[in-house]
Amino acid sequence: MSHTFILDIGKTNIKGLVLDDEGATCWSKSRGNTVDATGAYPHFDIEGIWAWLLEALAAAASIHTIDAINVSTHGACAVLLDDRGALALPVMDYESTLPEDCNDSYNTTRPAFAYSLSPSLPAGLNLGRQLWWQRQQFPADFAQVATLLFYPQYWVWRLCGRAASERTSLGCHTDLWLPEGDGYSTLIDTLGLGHSLPPMIDTRACAGRITAEVAAATGLQDHCRVYAGVHDSNASFARYLASANSLGSANNSQASAFTVVSTGTWFVSMTQGGDCKAMDETRDMLANVDVTGGALRCARFMGGREYEAICVQPDGGESELSPDAIQQLVVDRVYALPAFASAGPFNGLQGSVIGRPSSNTALASLYLALMVDYELDLLNASGDVLFGSLGRRNPLLCQLLAALRPAQQILISGDEASTARGAWCLTRWEEPVPAAMNVFKTAPGLTIEGLADYKNRWRDQLPGAHFS
Repeated sequence: MSHTFILDIGKTNIKGLVLDDEGATCWSKSRGNTVDATGAYPHFDIEGIWAWLLEALAAAASIHTIDAINVSTHGACAVLLDDRGALALPVMDYESTLPEDCNDSYNTTRPAFAYSLSPSLPAGLNLGRQLWWQRQQFPADFAQVATLLFYPQYWVWRLCGRAASERTSLGCHTDLWLPEGDGYSTLIDTLGLGHSLPPMIDTRACAGRITAEVAAATGLQDHCRVYAGVHDSNASFARYLASANSLGSANNSQASAFTVVSTGTWFVSMTQGGDCKAMDETRDMLANVDVTGGALRCARFMGGREYEAICVQPDGGESELSPDAIQQLVVDRVYALPAFASAGPFNGLQGSVIGRPSSNTALASLYLALMVDYELDLLNASGDVLFGSLGRRNPLLCQLLAALRPAQQILISGDEASTARGAWCLTRWEEPVPAAMNVFKTAPGLTIEGLADYKNRWRDQLPGAHFS
């Protein structure tokens, strides 16, 4: 049996997973994704990650035959290389607020939302803002940049030696890409980086074979294929797009109606179709680019980060998560009001808890359900809503959402890791999806008395949260 290794670099954790021919995870290893706060600015430990990756590949190869590798990573990240292939500058952590120092000059230079479909975001969440700041602060180092690689493609390059650009990484709120025009924005030339971008590769393509050095360091066979790499949220969407294709519904009118909610540090609701220019950039809405190159309407917030913040709020009760605990919060009119992290539709508001919760965990789950419900309204999402691993970790949240949106089906795939499965699907895009991956459970609506009124009162306390 052949196996595929997926490197999944999230903002909080880094995982190596081995998936078999049925898309089932049969091996995994993980570590935290730490940020080095020393030096010129907060940055990622690239060589530490590389050493860990080689160890993980060697461990996996000692147990399984690895025939293919793919990479998914968070967005808002690029690696700047000089003409020797060394780092021209450290790889910036997008949560650093240092790029905001250049907001005045950058905001007059960045392309308008109507063209880029990339909203103006805080900290370094717009990759273009990071690059603009680096160019201003370190002009000599920036002048040495010979190659710009987006984060997934950097690891692809380390593994197989091929430098390439790729649309899902370019199209995730970078300000560098025009999703509806399928081309670079003017910012690339303004930054003087046009020469540094390698040729484009299709997200579903094989980039090459592992290098001899990687084979020697890991024990992998030298015929092991390395694929193009993908932005992580788009990998999650690709997993469900592959199922739609496999079921023969890709050309059905419903195929563009389903919405995928990718969860983790970020909760990203994604749907095809609709009018991208009707999106509200002030609500952290944007267009990603899906694995076929098409625009993908998105609304997002840092759900994982906010969940953790609510769970440790002072004066909260025990960590019970049950229908009774949620019902008690509704009866007591205890509210968690956004935002407990930067970005999202209520960025700039200070998160707060109104009342004394009997369970912080229940309050955090109720908050996430209300936020996802709001994001789906922003997207005018009317079709099925699909969840992956969240349905296993927190089924009550999915049941709450089903109660909030009774006209829609909330479907749960049961995936352990939809991002990894999506990256796996991209290594075999033309093949049918295994039957087990096309089985979804419908989340039943949780019966909570007064939930609709509670939702309205929650929105009453937030500016612009009601829809006409």
